Amino acid sequence: MSNRAASIAVLTALIVGMLATLAIRPPGKELRAEQPISSQGLPQLRWRVPVAFSTNLKALGDNVVFVAETLSIATSGAIELAIYEPGELVPAFNIVDAVREGKVQAGYTWMGYDQGKIPASALIGAVPFGMEPWEYSAWWYEADGRTLTEALYHRYGVHPILCGLIGPETAGWFREPIESLRDVQGLKIRFAGLGGKVIERLGASVTMLPGGEIFQALEKGAIDATEFSLPNVDESLGFDRIAKLNYYPGWHQTYTSAHLVVNSEEWFALNAAQKRLFNTACSAGVTRNLARAEALQGPVIAGFPAKGVEAIRLPLPILRELNRVTDEVMAEEARNDEDFRTIRASQQNFRKVYAQWKKLAYLPRDF
Repeated sequence: MSNRAASIAVLTALIVGMLATLAIRPPGKELRAEQPISSQGLPQLRWRVPVAFSTNLKALGDNVVFVAETLSIATSGAIELAIYEPGELVPAFNIVDAVREGKVQAGYTWMGYDQGKIPASALIGAVPFGMEPWEYSAWWYEADGRTLTEALYHRYGVHPILCGLIGPETAGWFREPIESLRDVQGLKIRFAGLGGKVIERLGASVTMLPGGEIFQALEKGAIDATEFSLPNVDESLGFDRIAKLNYYPGWHQTYTSAHLVVNSEEWFALNAAQKRLFNTACSAGVTRNLARAEALQGPVIAGFPAKGVEAIRLPLPILRELNRVTDEVMAEEARNDEDFRTIRASQQNFRKVYAQWKKLAYLPRDF
């Protein structure tokens, strides 16, 4: 049995067990205020789901396929998600708009792409010098993350479900060395999210491109450098064939979250069992996604020397200066947007308390 088949089989057993528990629960006893509905007779759902990332990109794009397969198998075909590649049905950066307008029932995307219309969305997608992935998942599930994000997106007619999570990106692919932040001035670079605002403040010319368009722009010289995702993803897109200097750590995206965004009318029309199935499948997607992403990067980096690629850590003084400018950008964004201010405060407060456990319980990085 393949790893994917085994994962789906285990999750299917868990979901079937959950539904059986709901079915035999004594009348009048509530489980988190949801009414019992058996696995038999689930209404048929056939949803179109455009995605922001190509599904052939391991860890970044293929996770939604796992979630869709899990839902299909666990419900014996009662829930079917038809996945559409970026641009096939909806442009990669317009998924939330398409969901809100009812053009599609749901989509799978990175919240940072909504930054122009919903400034606080950038905090949901990734934060420079922010939380590590498991820390973010704790904030989402056990603190204010889920509640605040739902409140934010419900105003736009969209229900968000955390459905994928990976670790830090690389700090970018460059043709020329970055020895000080003066080297960023005038650089034409593809950069996303809040990190893009930081780099722009340092004098770079920042542009946003979907993943499928970056290689051509890099090859033709329309951009000098780029960041996008994990080493294995960037390698798949061919960045290492042109830009041979790959910088670390991914200061601008210490985690990258992905969400299944559902049209609010569609979501609230679901029954309790259907909602639980979506939430459970996405929770499984988060766990699998992070494990898969972590497992893939070592072998890719080990293969860099054979390709003439150099993995380089940014010097500490550069990181300190990036952190300082990040603080300026974050403070400015918080002053200009109440939602940003609220979510930022929630994340900072959670990190402050969590830091006590993190500092005491985990080994120093040198071990």
